[in-house]
Amino acid sequence: MTISKERSVAEEVARAGGSVVQAYFEKGVTIRSKESYNLVSDADVESEEVIAKRIRKNFPDHAILGEETNKDSLDSEHLWIIDPLDGTNNFAHGIPHFAVSIAYLRAGVPEVGVVLNPLSNDLFIAERGKGATHNGEVVHVAPDASLAESMISFGVYYDRGAMMEKTLDCLRELYGKNIHGARRMGAASLDLCMVGTAAFSAHFEYKLAPWDYAAGALFVEEAGGRVTRCDGEAVDYTDCGILATNGILHSELGDIVKRHRPG
Repeated sequence: MTISKERSVAEEVARAGGSVVQAYFEKGVTIRSKESYNLVSDADVESEEVIAKRIRKNFPDHAILGEETNKDSLDSEHLWIIDPLDGTNNFAHGIPHFAVSIAYLRAGVPEVGVVLNPLSNDLFIAERGKGATHNGEVVHVAPDASLAESMISFGVYYDRGAMMEKTLDCLRELYGKNIHGARRMGAASLDLCMVGTAAFSAHFEYKLAPWDYAAGALFVEEAGGRVTRCDGEAVDYTDCGILATNGILHSELGDIVKRHRPG
């Protein structure tokens, strides 16, 4: 199978950013605090600089939308959406569950997604129409046919008010459906990839930025799953709620997630 230049570059820049993040993790973290619960580190900033520089070297005419400093338009014909360090809170507390996330969109459609945990070297790659792989092995979503068979992943946005309460309300109803359990891992890009590898049957979160989910959403779809906004509408790569499932559970779980969605 021919590997596109965009896929090759996406993996290259994910590893380059991952090297920066890993070095900071090993020598200690300097936090540039936004709020006590929404952190940014020197690693985020430097990783994004390294990633952006390499993308521009390979594709000087392409736009870049990143979490920290690169803020090109979503309407760009060729757009890279990058998260230089997804899971900064985990990173800051020495929890080895964080990632670099790289997505390439052409005319608003995701074509390539790469997510890398630089500590474990877990590499998740998806390319439109070519499936999803985890460390080179083809993966598929879970076959779970009922919520009672499922393990659910969720996220909580930085809002500690109504959005958090709505998330907890949704979880209460899901536990009433006898799900196996629910996990908050703290890195949406990896959570989505774990839906694609069948570790989770679904992931929901009521607000995410495009760099949090662009690569992971493609991974879920290429692994055979389904991704929509929490209101059931198509993903448009803006800030929005995200529901990703194995497809089978999407309607039932979508009704529950939508019912509790913040107004």
